[in-house]
Amino acid sequence: TRGNGPELNPSVSPDGKLIAWTGFVDKGNAAHITSLWVANLDGTNARRLAQGLDRNISTPEWSGNGLIAVVEDGGTSAVYSFGIDGNYKALTDGKLRLATAYANAEQLTVSRDGRMAITGSSAAQPKEVFVLGPGGLKKLTDTNGSLLAAHSIGAVEEIKYKSFDGKMVQGWIIKPPSFDPSKKYPLILDIHGGPYAMYGIEFNHQMQIYAAKGYVVLYTNPRGSTGYGEEFANIIHGNYPGDDYQDLMAGVDAMVARGYIDPKKLCVTGGSGGGILTAWIVTKTDRFAAAVSQYPVINWFTQAGASDIGLTTARWMKALPWENAKSYMDHSPLFFADKVKTPTMLITGEEDWRTPIAQSEEFYFALKARKVDTVLVRVPREPHGIRGAFPSHRIAKVEHILGWFEKYVTSPAPRSGPSSTGR
Repeated sequence: TRGNGPELNPSVSPDGKLIAWTGFVDKGNAAHITSLWVANLDGTNARRLAQGLDRNISTPEWSGNGLIAVVEDGGTSAVYSFGIDGNYKALTDGKLRLATAYANAEQLTVSRDGRMAITGSSAAQPKEVFVLGPGGLKKLTDTNGSLLAAHSIGAVEEIKYKSFDGKMVQGWIIKPPSFDPSKKYPLILDIHGGPYAMYGIEFNHQMQIYAAKGYVVLYTNPRGSTGYGEEFANIIHGNYPGDDYQDLMAGVDAMVARGYIDPKKLCVTGGSGGGILTAWIVTKTDRFAAAVSQYPVINWFTQAGASDIGLTTARWMKALPWENAKSYMDHSPLFFADKVKTPTMLITGEEDWRTPIAQSEEFYFALKARKVDTVLVRVPREPHGIRGAFPSHRIAKVEHILGWFEKYVTSPAPRSGPSSTGR
């Protein structure tokens, strides 16, 4: 193939005549929809299938004379069939979050008789293996049945709300297992990374732990998220962080308006792209009692030069650092550290090359210098996401986050530093 853009996940047809893959034509945007392509085995007659489908497609596998693949859409993902003629249709109902673009190809396989095995989860069900056959989707494993039987799971509810410019934002709420709407609860706003990714209906053990500790958890897909088309994802191109902040705060306002959230007990956290937005939020408002920024970007100048995706971050900024220094400053939380008074924890792995720990060190220094309550948690031998080979580190990460929130929500201490600018 000779396409102008990445081409991934090649799969040869059973008769050996065609090859399919996923990829996109690079248009210079920050975000692109990953589409399904097919060509003759020698590369001739390359063409994009399902051209009217403005959603990411992943994990393609041949099934008979056509293909099946996973399509993400609005927090869910479903299995679709694709004909070589360009026609396509959904085979599952989207009630599960099935193997996604983040998954390895082996999370979807097809047998010689056309049955499919795939991993998937729902809001109340951790990931299991499912089989799709003539009778529909059937759960094959019950790996987590005994675990779920021993614990109460917080109920998950979808929420949709309007942002400042009328755009609809989709999100979800997890309520504590013993939720009582007549009571007031602390809120945790959890922000996904990427930024070109999406939260959805999959099981999230970390957020369930937050809910079990008595927090209502809000997680949303602000502009820039995938699953809503290429235009929605590219709104933040050259403006990140930016209006996605307002999408998140509109979600907080919608939750407070429900009456069961204590507006004095708001907490915020997120990792990677969610880490930079957490740091950005505390430069914009003092509404949150505490914040935990996990493996964030704090300074786009040093991020571009030291990260393993420096050229990608430069694309997001629409310029290299010396070409538009003002844009780099305008979107770096470091240069607004004088506005912060929210107690803020930073937590990053020492072997993180995606958002190197020096990013967290810069913000920690800035907050310490201004006498804002802060702490830096350095996790040894951990890469980006703190999800390496040490389960104890993942447990410790959650305990650090909850411990920081409990310190300021249960018995708030006086804050230091100047007043923030508010919303």
